[in-house]
Amino acid sequence: MPSERIILGIDPGTTIMGYGLILEKNKKIELIVLDVIMLNKLPNHNLKLKKIFERTLALIDEYNPDELAVEAPFFGKNVQSMLKLGRAQGVAMAAGLYRDIPIFEYSPKRIKQSITGSGNASKEQVAAMLKSLLNLKEIPKHLDATDGLAAAVCHSFQKADSSESTSYSGWSSFLKNNPDRLG
Repeated sequence: MPSERIILGIDPGTTIMGYGLILEKNKKIELIVLDVIMLNKLPNHNLKLKKIFERTLALIDEYNPDELAVEAPFFGKNVQSMLKLGRAQGVAMAAGLYRDIPIFEYSPKRIKQSITGSGNASKEQVAAMLKSLLNLKEIPKHLDATDGLAAAVCHSFQKADSSESTSYSGWSSFLKNNPDRLG
């Protein structure tokens, strides 16, 4: 494991996409940036997906992360919402794959467990723990930003061979692990 790496964490969304970048140096982590991408004013889902791809590529090109950690969509009551979230996640992952960045996927429960010790923690509890861990001056207005940051921090806390994450190092790796997604 390198003594220094940059991790981009993404909380996919079709209204707001949260992200956070951390620098891990000698087993210590420090915040590079956290923010959100507002997608609510775009008129349709396809334009939102395009924006997610473009902004994720721009973040990759600006910060050169070594790895990408993405929160997996969770199954809720609304199947259409889950499909849209899955597409948003897929587009963010495609940007990472396009730049040959290893991708690690974590369930929301795993991320919360990693940050707070409880898989049932609220967004506010996750944000408060990240504020303490990374000495943030304040918690952002949109907790999607801290959710994206939480994915990066969760990944930092994992061992490289963790069975708790799914890793893709390129298109062939992704397709090998997801043969059902081939058209």
